[in-house]
Amino acid sequence: MTEFEEIVEDNPNPRTWKHKAWNITKLLLKIAVTSVLLYYVFSKIPFKEVKDRLIHANYWWTLLAAIFYFFSMLASSWRLLSFFKSIDLRLDPRFNFRLYLLGIFYNLLLPGGIGGDGYKIYLLHKTYNLPAKRVFWAIAFDRLSGLWAIGLIVVALKLFIPQIQVNFALVVAIFAGGSVIYYTIVKVFFKDFSKHFFKGHAKAIIVQSCQVITIFCLLMGQDFHGKFSPYLLSFLLSALAAVLPISMGGLGVRESIFKWLAGFFNINAGLAVYLSGAFYLISLVIALSGLYYVIRPKRLTEGMQSFEEK
Repeated sequence: MTEFEEIVEDNPNPRTWKHKAWNITKLLLKIAVTSVLLYYVFSKIPFKEVKDRLIHANYWWTLLAAIFYFFSMLASSWRLLSFFKSIDLRLDPRFNFRLYLLGIFYNLLLPGGIGGDGYKIYLLHKTYNLPAKRVFWAIAFDRLSGLWAIGLIVVALKLFIPQIQVNFALVVAIFAGGSVIYYTIVKVFFKDFSKHFFKGHAKAIIVQSCQVITIFCLLMGQDFHGKFSPYLLSFLLSALAAVLPISMGGLGVRESIFKWLAGFFNINAGLAVYLSGAFYLISLVIALSGLYYVIRPKRLTEGMQSFEEK
C-alpha cells in the first residue's frame, strides 16, 4: 500500500452517525436547492431553446472555449503554488496540478463529502506535517485572490455598460480603497501571505481573464454580433454568487443570476442561460479528469516528495 493509499484509508471524515447524517443532509439540501432553481429558470425560459442552442453551436468555438477553461485551471493551480510558497510548502507543479484536478472532481461531483479543498488540506497536512490551519489559510487566500480579480474585471467592464448608473470614478475609488484595506489586513495579521501577495493576485487576473474568454468563445459559437460586455459582466456576477456552497457545483445559481440579470441588462435570456449551462458542462468534463487519480492513486503521488525543501 502506498503512502497516499494509507492516507485514503485513514479517512479524514469523522465516522460518527451524526457526521454521516449531516453530510447526507447537506447533499439532499444542495440537490433540492439546485432542482428548485433550475425549475424556476426553465419555467421562465423554454428548455428547448437552450437545448437547440447547445445542439446547433459552432463546435470549433466550443472547443476553443474548453481549451481556455482548461488554461484557467492550469493558471489556477499555478496561482495556488504562490500561496503554498507563503507557508514554505514547495510542491512539484505536476503534483499540484494533479491534486487540483482531483479537488475540482470532489467539489463538482462529490459535493456531499469533504470537498476538494478539505481533502487538499487533509492530505497536505498529513503528508508534509504542516499545521492544517496554515494550509487552510493558503487555500483561503487563493480563493480570495480569485474574488478580487473578478472584482477588478467587473470594475473595468462598468465602462461599457451604461445601464449601471454609478460614477465610474467612484467605483474605482471604492475598489482601490478596498484593495488597500485588504492588503493592509494581510500585511498586519497574515504577514507570511504578503510575501507572494502581488504575484498570486496577478495570476488570479490571468485565471479570471481565461474564464471571461471562455464565455466570449461560447458567444462566438452562437454567431453573436451584439454587445459582449453585459454577458461577460453577468457571468462574473453569477460566478460570485456560485461561490456560496448551496447547490451542486453552482448549478442553478449561475442560471438564476443570468436569468435575473438578463432583464436588467436587456439581453437575450435564453442565450444567457445557455452560456451558464455550457460553461457548467465544460467545467464538468474537465472535472471528470480528476476521476483518473481516484482510480489510479499512485499516479497522483508521482513527484509528491521531490519539492519538499523549505
